[in-house]
Amino acid sequence: MEDLYLYLIIFGVGIAVGIINTIAGGGSLLTLPVLIFCGLPPGVANGTNRIGIVFQTAMATAGFKSKGISTFPFNIYLGISAIFGAIIGANIAVDINGETFNKILALIMVIVVLLILFKPKLKSIDLQERLTGKYLWVGIIAFFFFGIYGGFINAGLGFIIILFLHFFHKMDLIRVNATKVVVVFIYTLSALAVFVINDKVNWEIGLVLALGNGLGAWFGSRFSVKKGEGFIKSFLVVMIILMSIKLWFFN
Repeated sequence: MEDLYLYLIIFGVGIAVGIINTIAGGGSLLTLPVLIFCGLPPGVANGTNRIGIVFQTAMATAGFKSKGISTFPFNIYLGISAIFGAIIGANIAVDINGETFNKILALIMVIVVLLILFKPKLKSIDLQERLTGKYLWVGIIAFFFFGIYGGFINAGLGFIIILFLHFFHKMDLIRVNATKVVVVFIYTLSALAVFVINDKVNWEIGLVLALGNGLGAWFGSRFSVKKGEGFIKSFLVVMIILMSIKLWFFN
């Protein structure tokens, strides 16, 4: 019975995080502490979380595609670059002891708070996408480094990706999110492989989390397209406020 309650909590958290990560970002700042609280060692929690991320980004990609939103092949180029970084980051993560990992996670939470508090205002007036030429190459280089962080811990990276794609590549927020979920899906597969090889994954808990993540991501992606960019902006503002409160007062 205790295990049933545990799985229900993880499933519920998975749904919420699937929606959060698809429309905004920062969901891993919720799932990682929950998984650690449930008794998983920090390294295993980090690896197990990747199962949920793979499921949620796969479902979100399908959700965006069902609404006709795609940035192929731009998203593939960024994803392939991020793979190489993610492998490096994941290998660093599996070699770090639990105490050090927790300290790093705490530091990242502080950094994300600063990002949330001082994030520039998102605008959508006269956007002209820049997805080719030198802009594509800068994006490829940037996503290699994003991949390193994504492979290492991933928490809070969604906010950074949104900012980069919106301000540098001049993409509207719907296409930003459609691009983000594909890229994260691609590099997370490689990171997950590293964690699996190093026996840092709890498949039972991970699959329960993944079912919730996938369900939340499917509805989140379709709902965001249906509601449009204005809804995404409002959701981002709400999430930024909530994450600020959580990180400031409850960690």
